[in-house]
Amino acid sequence: MIELGAAATSAAMWLFQWAAARVAGRAEAAADQVLDVALERLETTVRGELGEDPALERLTEEAAEGRDTPSDRTRRRVADALEDAAERDPAFAEALRAALREIQEASGTSATATDGIAVGGDLTIKAEGGSIAAGVIHGDVSVNPPPAQG
Repeated sequence: MIELGAAATSAAMWLFQWAAARVAGRAEAAADQVLDVALERLETTVRGELGEDPALERLTEEAAEGRDTPSDRTRRRVADALEDAAERDPAFAEALRAALREIQEASGTSATATDGIAVGGDLTIKAEGGSIAAGVIHGDVSVNPPPAQG
């Protein structure tokens, strides 16, 4: 089962991509009609619950501005609105999860995260010179200088 917070964040990003595709005129010409139908179902589900929520409207505006991704603030606001609505309405929560599962199947993606990051492709993390590199770190971290050479 997709964790509610991850579902809300994922939905916000898919909604942004769907809005950006429509603005650019790509949605009608997309080769993958199955994905288009799944994205449209997500939008219908979300708009049916949130209506004209200002955060959702801002997400659409940012897509129309030609951004590659929504601002962090807008993404968080939409995800929070979705998570709040899903917590109050279990039927909406299940409909949201179902819409996201449909998108995952249609797009061939399956990465979700409940407390961290999710990667649907390659990820390279590299640290040099005594530094730390990580996707997610929980707790305290200390860096000791490397031993002296010689």
